[in-house]
Amino acid sequence: MARILPLLTLLLTLAQAGVAGAAGSVRLAGGLTLGGLFPVHARGAAGRACGPLKKEQGVHRLEAMLYALDRVNADPELLPGVRLGARLLDTCSRDTYALEQALSFVQALIRGRGDGDEAAVRCPGGVPPVRAAPPERVVAVVGASASSVSIMVANVLRLFAIPQISYASTAPELSDSTRYDFFSRVVPPDSYQAQAMVDIVRALGWNYVSTLASEGNYGESGVDAFVQISREAGGVCIAQSIKIPREPKPGEFNKVIRRLMETPNARGIIIFANEDDIRRVLEAARQANLTSYFLWVGSDSWGAKISPILNLEDVAVGAITILPKRASIDGFDQYFMTRSLENNRRNIWFAEFWEENFNCKLTSSGTQSDDSTRKCTGEERIGRDSAYEQEGKVQFVIDAVYAIAHALHSMHQALCPGHTGLCPAMEPTDGRTLLQYIRAVRFNGSAGTPVMFNENGDAPGRYDIFQYQVTNGSAGSGSYQAVGQWAETLRLDVEALQWSGDPREVPESQCSLPCGPGERKKMVKGVPCCWHCEACDGYRFQVDEFTCEACPRDMRPTRNHTGCRPTPVVRLSWSSPWAAPPLLLAVLGIMATTTVVATFVRHNNTPIVRASGRELSYVLLTGIFLIYTVTFLMVAEPGAAVCAARRLFLGLGTTLSYSALLTKTNRIYRIFEQGKRSVTPPPFISPTSQLVITFSFTSVQVVGVMAWMGAQPPHSVIDYEEQRTVEPEQARGVLKCDMSDLSLVGCLGYSLLLMVTCTVYAIKARGVPETFNEAKPIGFTMYTTCIIWLAFVPIFFGTAQSAEKIYIQTTTLTVSLSLSASVSLGMLYVPKTYVILFHPEQNVQKRKRSLKTTSTVVAPPKGEGTEAPK
Repeated sequence: MARILPLLTLLLTLAQAGVAGAAGSVRLAGGLTLGGLFPVHARGAAGRACGPLKKEQGVHRLEAMLYALDRVNADPELLPGVRLGARLLDTCSRDTYALEQALSFVQALIRGRGDGDEAAVRCPGGVPPVRAAPPERVVAVVGASASSVSIMVANVLRLFAIPQISYASTAPELSDSTRYDFFSRVVPPDSYQAQAMVDIVRALGWNYVSTLASEGNYGESGVDAFVQISREAGGVCIAQSIKIPREPKPGEFNKVIRRLMETPNARGIIIFANEDDIRRVLEAARQANLTSYFLWVGSDSWGAKISPILNLEDVAVGAITILPKRASIDGFDQYFMTRSLENNRRNIWFAEFWEENFNCKLTSSGTQSDDSTRKCTGEERIGRDSAYEQEGKVQFVIDAVYAIAHALHSMHQALCPGHTGLCPAMEPTDGRTLLQYIRAVRFNGSAGTPVMFNENGDAPGRYDIFQYQVTNGSAGSGSYQAVGQWAETLRLDVEALQWSGDPREVPESQCSLPCGPGERKKMVKGVPCCWHCEACDGYRFQVDEFTCEACPRDMRPTRNHTGCRPTPVVRLSWSSPWAAPPLLLAVLGIMATTTVVATFVRHNNTPIVRASGRELSYVLLTGIFLIYTVTFLMVAEPGAAVCAARRLFLGLGTTLSYSALLTKTNRIYRIFEQGKRSVTPPPFISPTSQLVITFSFTSVQVVGVMAWMGAQPPHSVIDYEEQRTVEPEQARGVLKCDMSDLSLVGCLGYSLLLMVTCTVYAIKARGVPETFNEAKPIGFTMYTTCIIWLAFVPIFFGTAQSAEKIYIQTTTLTVSLSLSASVSLGMLYVPKTYVILFHPEQNVQKRKRSLKTTSTVVAPPKGEGTEAPK
């Protein structure tokens, strides 16, 4: 207590100084006194405390409290026997001035606590002190208007446990019950308003906006709440947060517009500012020739007011504003429009209002009226001789008064049961107890909507949403149109909105435009609403808005890369242009081979057939026939049987052919070499031996293929990599046998080895006498075949990366096989067939001649001649 007394003495001193400097107050006598704080005047300039009169925000609201008190005192059911009095003060829209005025509310409490120190009071000259009439004991306060004022006043009132109910302060800071435990309000806090504004922004599809706030609790707290809620909700980013100073310097608002244009994609502007700042921002936007550029979303300080946009309607077109749900109180209109200088003497500022409202001068003070201003007659009437529109917070002033009245009524019933008038239990009224009753009230207010408070003293959030729209095609004739409501959830009639340009198309306020189909968002670091669009190229498709993934190997992306689709499967078909040349060669080759075989069989015992070595010739012709048939296997649709046949016959025909040629060439070479040294014939030159040798060579190929098929059974596969082109639209899966390029060539590897060996022997036997007349044709055959296969290898492997690989390689392989078979057939058997068919006179045994040679030639076995008719 000893520490509190110095503080009380200081506060008493300040209160006395404040009362001395006060411009006056409205007083109503009553058993219980309510305090009232209203911005009757604007903030003064040039060091003055108070400025011009505020007709609507000041006088309308003050009269609303007087009207409510009259209604309460006239209601026999509410506080029977108790009359509510009032002391109403002017805050002059300044927090420090309001604090001085509010200290008068606690004078009675301060003096009551200091009565024990009366002996300490001394007057100069020993004059005894004069006890002044005790001030009214204020039980609760209605007000203030601005949040900054309410914060300042609440800090003092809580020290003396005086409940406070505001009708207009919406700063979220005031919801802190640990600091402002005696503060309540009948308007919702800006945290609700900020939530409603976030919901509006998201409903319009905006994700990139800037904020603009007047310096002070209202603007800064509102923007802070908006930023916090938007961050928690996600999907909305703040481009810039700009604060307007309390005392803006010249050019400050032009600077604000320039800063807003630093992020031109953020066209949506969330504005928590006072009326004057709103107006000057709109003026600066017009000066910058940005009349229709910004998309304003204004708080309740803008609401549905005309004053912030007067003569600036073209800049305000499309602005969406929010206002606590309210209604016009008809009873107040009737009351206020009947006020006159005669019947409203209790309002000490009413005469000043009269002059301001009717643009006249009263001379009752003895001053002479200006020549330019007419004299007031006193017969003027509000609403008839001047424009009148009920101020938006009138409803909440009335509800605040009734909330206190209902709380006092409940308290009176509990503490003074059966009493009419006050009882000792309520003299004095305990502020903490009254606060509990205030927080518990629940009644239908003046507009028919429920009035209640939560644990923080906040009213529920209920807002009307307006848009300033053009009517009759002219911005000057615009009006605010209701387009939605917010009560915990948003109900916005998007189709009722109108915009500059295309009236029905909602303008964009986005950092980055939405990505197109098949594009992913590549986020900009630190700015979650900004991104670059990156195409899901190649074989990737868009999984979600942030991710591209590769399609499975058997699929390719759709044209717009939003999904995957099966890759078409192709194969070398019978009708393909690539198959025509190989098939034609194969058919001709088979026909020619069949003709040769038929001719040889028919003329089996003629000298030419016998001289060519009938047994090996039939084996060689069989190999040539098999080589031609491979073309049909390569063109046929791959399957297990076809793939097995390919493995077996791809190398079998060439192996059989080159085995026979090698055996024949080797026989000729050995006979010639043996004849140089001896008349004894070399071993293994009989037809049977030649067949055994040939089939022994061939068996190596057959055994190898059988082992391969046993280890890895043949089957068909779809190769999606072979024709996986850079452009997915050209990609194809290739149906083929499970044979790689190397394994395919490996099937021919053994044949190529036999071919090379045969070529070596052909070179060695190139000098044999003409008696061995097959040596040279065999040599030419092998030289030509080697050239064919030397050309085949680079073509085959050089096209491994081509999109037409399956066609080129298959065609190259089959054509090479057919050409090699045709070379063997053409050089070894076509001439013989020609002689047999067209020159039979030459198909006779030739007369033996002595060999004019330096060496002895070994005679061939019987039945296998070395000479042919010429």
